[in-house]
Amino acid sequence: MAELRGMGIPPSAYNDPALSWYRGGRLADMDHEFRQSIDECRMIADLGLDLDRALNVWDDALAAEQATTPVRSWYHGDLLAENLLIRNGELAAVLDFGGLAVGDPAVDLIVAWEVLDREGRQTFKQAISVDDAAWAKGMGWALLIAMITFPYYWHTMPGRCAARKSMAAAVLAEI
Repeated sequence: MAELRGMGIPPSAYNDPALSWYRGGRLADMDHEFRQSIDECRMIADLGLDLDRALNVWDDALAAEQATTPVRSWYHGDLLAENLLIRNGELAAVLDFGGLAVGDPAVDLIVAWEVLDREGRQTFKQAISVDDAAWAKGMGWALLIAMITFPYYWHTMPGRCAARKSMAAAVLAEI
């Protein structure tokens, strides 16, 4: 992840629409979708997440984004467990670079809440030298990805929803 963020970006890539995606964009641009998803999640009786707390974490992520200078680098865009190849208990490869784009790499931090425990997240955060603002934005991205999943897939993709629920619960436990 640090290597990807450190790679140079050709000038032509900055404005190439093929290298732009909502993931890696501004969280503020996703505010309506997030809040709408929260409202829809309130209709899922057995979701079992503190949605008011999720709104507070989201608001903190928006505040962190507002208070910092925009960051633009390469990012994977779909750095989730399903795109990690583990061999003998260690990361062997990252798969599926179809979401590779230029933007805010904080979106790639969502992997911390999906695959790592609290201690692992702290080690990860230190290893890639992420500041608190980027970390808050990563928490926002993790919640966004989870919350937009539930209304659409709650009954049709229970495995995916279970993974996203665990990820959201890890974010909400972080605070």
